[in-house]
Amino acid sequence: MSPATALVDAEDLRTRVDALLTEHVDALLPELVAAGQGAAPLAEALGHMLGGGKRLRAAFCYWSWRAHGGEAGSPEADAVLRVGAALELFQAAALFHDDVMDDSDTRRGQPAAHRRFAARHAASGWAGDADRFGESAAILLGDLALVASEREMIRAVEVFEPRVRTGAHGVFERMRTEVTVGQYLDLLAQVLPWGEDPAADEARAREVVIAKAARYSVEHPLLLGAVLAGADASALATTSAYGLPLGEAFQLRDDLLGVFGDPATTGKPAGDDLREGKRTVLVARAMGHARAEGDDDLAAALLAGLGDRDLDDAACRALADRIDASGAVADVEALIAQLSARAFDALAAAPMRADGREMLRLLGRAAVDRRA
Repeated sequence: MSPATALVDAEDLRTRVDALLTEHVDALLPELVAAGQGAAPLAEALGHMLGGGKRLRAAFCYWSWRAHGGEAGSPEADAVLRVGAALELFQAAALFHDDVMDDSDTRRGQPAAHRRFAARHAASGWAGDADRFGESAAILLGDLALVASEREMIRAVEVFEPRVRTGAHGVFERMRTEVTVGQYLDLLAQVLPWGEDPAADEARAREVVIAKAARYSVEHPLLLGAVLAGADASALATTSAYGLPLGEAFQLRDDLLGVFGDPATTGKPAGDDLREGKRTVLVARAMGHARAEGDDDLAAALLAGLGDRDLDDAACRALADRIDASGAVADVEALIAQLSARAFDALAAAPMRADGREMLRLLGRAAVDRRA
């Protein structure tokens, strides 16, 4: 059992959030079928996506609420877990859409949703283009998960006083807007000129990391928990002071795993980020070393290999090895360490309950040190 798994199991959080998600999908199925008999596979696909995941966002939300004074076993505790379920549904929506935008083949070790629906189309001998059908179905799945997320959020916060409800909805709305903007910035980064100005490339990559991933993976779940506990403006500012750098470190770890991770634990082929052409801080640092050291061969290899869908496993490993040898991996590890230290220093100084602070520290450490 990984450290993250054990932590998310504390106070039965995973089981309770999973039950809420199962309940939502079970209730959704008859609603979809009532609208049209052919719609049942949508609920099945949503359930499939929700069946995976580490539940870290739900855990960050819940333990932030506990750290700011929330009491286990209270009606409010059940409501905060339902907010965690809403976060997981939003994550599912983002993943459905992200896989289409990145043209990803797999998600958590299984074919991505658009690939599964394309295969269904092809196997059934339906008219039209199978890939287009699959992509369209996955986009609609993402929209369905967004609707589900909003439903869960509305239900969850009903038990809180109006001021708390308003604050929680404000965080949730801001999170969704920023992720959408981050997705666009990521899309834009893939088409802009790349490789001539590595410093500008890295600045763009970090902007995408913050808008698309860091805030909604860590900072916003932490803020939601704090708001639900009635935290004041000062406490919320402190929450952001450790949540944002921790979220950035979390995503930088993800970028390393996208190139060097073990497929058995990440659920994706090694080097998939290279094939998909993701313009991360890691590859910007590698190009920076290539330009600074006059290594035209490495620069050419990066320009040719990044985004090449035909790279086989051996070619991916070779390019990854060159990125590592350039010093880029050590650079990103150092950046993760710097961001983590800033986050944990801010957490240590935050006014909160000691037991909740310790759980947040352990969850944060598990998030940035993970191998999947």
